Amino acid sequence: MSRPRYQNGSLKSLPRKNGPAVWVYRWRETDEHGERRLRKQVIGTVKQYPTKALASEAIETRKLTINRQGFQRQAGPKTFSALVEHYRSKELPKDNHERKTKKTKKVYESNLKNHIVPRWGGYELRDFSSVEIEEWLGCLKLAPGSRAKIRNQMSALFRHGIRWGWIGQQENPVAMVRVSSKRQRTPETLTAQEFMALFGQLPDRERAMGTVCATTGLRISETLGLKWEDIDFRKGQANVLRSVVDGSIGRCKTEVSQQPVPLDALTLAEIQSWRAITMYASAADWLFASDRLFGKMPIWANVSLQKVLQPAAKRAGITKRIGWHTFRHTYSSLLSEYGNDVKVVQELMRHAKISTTMEVYTHARMERKREAQSRVVDVLFSRDREKVVVQ
Repeated sequence: MSRPRYQNGSLKSLPRKNGPAVWVYRWRETDEHGERRLRKQVIGTVKQYPTKALASEAIETRKLTINRQGFQRQAGPKTFSALVEHYRSKELPKDNHERKTKKTKKVYESNLKNHIVPRWGGYELRDFSSVEIEEWLGCLKLAPGSRAKIRNQMSALFRHGIRWGWIGQQENPVAMVRVSSKRQRTPETLTAQEFMALFGQLPDRERAMGTVCATTGLRISETLGLKWEDIDFRKGQANVLRSVVDGSIGRCKTEVSQQPVPLDALTLAEIQSWRAITMYASAADWLFASDRLFGKMPIWANVSLQKVLQPAAKRAGITKRIGWHTFRHTYSSLLSEYGNDVKVVQELMRHAKISTTMEVYTHARMERKREAQSRVVDVLFSRDREKVVVQ
């Protein structure tokens, strides 16, 4: 059955053999068998409506009724759970990663199974209330960012229903739902001393991985997606072409993420040192191939995190919550801390939005904030700190 769309129809004046001409309104509608049929209705005579504009005004209510009936007549899901199943089949098919990555699908499925469907599955599509959804989200014992993602996912489900013609354009109740995505805690970064202490505890493979992450800002999924043929040792850059998450190869997070990344001489030297000892060093091999899988796939990030990186951080005396993403946060903070132009930082971090660079990944240390504050005091009070004597 074809999907309905809002239609204006056509309005024409037609002569009659006896009496004045009449205005005739024509439109199409889908019958109970799914067939499109032409319909028409006489609106009035040209004496009643001397101009087409007046006749058009007379059919506005009729047009709304026709379109509303068209939406209601369209066969489609009546309950929210049925809409979810249709969304799964069209937007989250297992064999298609064009629209969403495997990691995104995994998060979506988890939200649907554990939160959205258990609470809202039995609701009919027109029974939702924005306030009710907002209150429910506020009661979920999740991080603000997770609640915001659930809110956005529910909105996507309703937009799916709108796109398929099962609900009207103005019938997305999530559009008015407010939810904060503010972080509850600032992501951890490493000082230079902590970084070196950690690296002293890492084996060769993880030290090479950490060097790439900490000196390029690559996400761990992008680091594991590198092959030796992606490293241009002559130009000193890496071509980031793919991402690997939980053994699944996919595209990078954004188009901006696929830009070439510069590699420092020290990073190149560390990579070359690793290549000299790894069993998988041919051009088509993964940089950080899994021995257990005979080099056919990279290692799993979470396994390396739990068995190698976090124990190494503990041995180094680091009490912060350490993950592979800690290196990316550290890289961004240091780029900003040492006076780099924010646009350069954005491009090195490969963020689509500059606000992400500044609001999420840049964390000024207390010493740098104190130094910046002192420079303002110097100007305001004409202070020469070289002459200040500490009592």
